[in-house]
Amino acid sequence: MSNRTSPRKSKSAEMPEAEKGPPHPRRVTGLQGHEAAERTLLNAWTSERLPHAWLLTGPRGIGKGTLAYRFARFVLDGGGSGGLFGEGPDSLEIDPESATARQVSVGSHPDFFVLEPGLPNPATGRPSKEILVGHIRKAVHFCFMTPSQSRWRVVLVDPADAMNPNAANALLKVLEEPPPQALLLLVSHAPAALLPTIRSRCAQLAMPGLSEDIVRTQLNAYDPNIDDLDARALARLAEGSPGRAISLHDAGGLDLYREMVALLDALSRGAGGDLHRFSERLSQSGEGGSFQVGGELLSWWLARLARARAEGRLPPEAITGESETMGRLLERGSLEQWLELWEKITRLFGGAERGNLDRRQVTLTALLEIEALTA
Repeated sequence: MSNRTSPRKSKSAEMPEAEKGPPHPRRVTGLQGHEAAERTLLNAWTSERLPHAWLLTGPRGIGKGTLAYRFARFVLDGGGSGGLFGEGPDSLEIDPESATARQVSVGSHPDFFVLEPGLPNPATGRPSKEILVGHIRKAVHFCFMTPSQSRWRVVLVDPADAMNPNAANALLKVLEEPPPQALLLLVSHAPAALLPTIRSRCAQLAMPGLSEDIVRTQLNAYDPNIDDLDARALARLAEGSPGRAISLHDAGGLDLYREMVALLDALSRGAGGDLHRFSERLSQSGEGGSFQVGGELLSWWLARLARARAEGRLPPEAITGESETMGRLLERGSLEQWLELWEKITRLFGGAERGNLDRRQVTLTALLEIEALTA
């Protein structure tokens, strides 16, 4: 089932542009800290038994998309250049000035199809937060067309978690009956949420979080003027994710975190705190996304506290003094109580985002729950 295609316009040209934050993975050629994952892909390529579909998994913002684009460029370019002694390529690196690299970076390669949130809804033309069945059908059709410039057709779904149920089921068609010379790369932050049949039909490549040193290096490359202490704190908050560190930096997340810990410290001392002022601070999110960031940080902090209660040891500090705060709070409740509170507050903030609830009241309710447990 093969059709020769004449249009030269890339299917990835429809992708939306990110205005701020980490650079889009299609523009990033280098990759740090994932040498083992890269070697796995390279070995599969040189073995000439390349699986037709890969599922790249791991925490958000660690470089899964960057590796997927890096592998896509490599495949579309025909496998890069040979190694030092002619035994085959020794990395996925290709010439960044090559036609393939330039086309991928601007979204104009005719044999590369990218699906991600923000693409136009085929029915309405408006941007969609989900990857819809209409998007998947176009990708499936694309897979069965004859490559026009490369030997391969490559489809990248980033993230696969954004597919709605109908889209996920539609993707199974090409996973179950893959055409020759078609490669599917799926990126997932939460693979357990994907259909088991999708996971079982992909070669899975788990990627770990990166070291704090690498996170700081990438953060400093993004903003050379960032204070060293701030970079260290953001790297710890990011837990191995350069993308999260950059997003927190852009959203003023570190200042928000310091305010949050100061408030929790006051509660731990029984001194009370200005819950209303902090609630007002989070409700005025603006472009910085303070409500979402604040909810994520509070949920993350409570999860660390519960983990510390279970393990009997405090986690490394992100900012000075927070270990004392956490230690005092641990004395105020049992593991079951802290876990219950973490689950309740996580649901509360998640429901506010989905249901468009009053942000100030949601934040105040969460803080009052903490105050009640620590009283």
